[in-house]
Amino acid sequence: MPSATNRQYRMIHEIYVLLDDGDRRILRPFNLSTSQYSLLLLLDTNQGWRLTDLSERLLFDKSTVTRIIDRLEQMGLAHRLAEPTDRRVQRVVLTDLGLALREAAHAAHEQSMERRLAVLDPDEQRHLFSLLEKLRDGLQTELHQIPAREP
Repeated sequence: MPSATNRQYRMIHEIYVLLDDGDRRILRPFNLSTSQYSLLLLLDTNQGWRLTDLSERLLFDKSTVTRIIDRLEQMGLAHRLAEPTDRRVQRVVLTDLGLALREAAHAAHEQSMERRLAVLDPDEQRHLFSLLEKLRDGLQTELHQIPAREP
């Protein structure tokens, strides 16, 4: 019989899979993947992000971020700008179309999350959030003690 820890881990994983599937279904009408949506949430129309910073923030390989940005550019949702002080560096910004699509997708996603989490009453939601914060913080502390994998 699996240990309590194993069962808890499996439950968290199952919930992640269900949330991810729900996100995919909500984002499909917007022609966005969950990775594209995550990236759009970070971008703005002015300052932009460097590709390496996006990679680190999203925990994606640089090549994955490049592919996502390429696709967002093809869709007219984002574009690259040369860094004025260093032409080797590019920043990614949202286009007006990207901003409008992000706002519409975000509204749909928020409504979906409200419905999906409504199975818990407000007190249960607050308690769950507190427990998840504690778990996240503990996992981050644990990961900082393990050497990062070399590329």
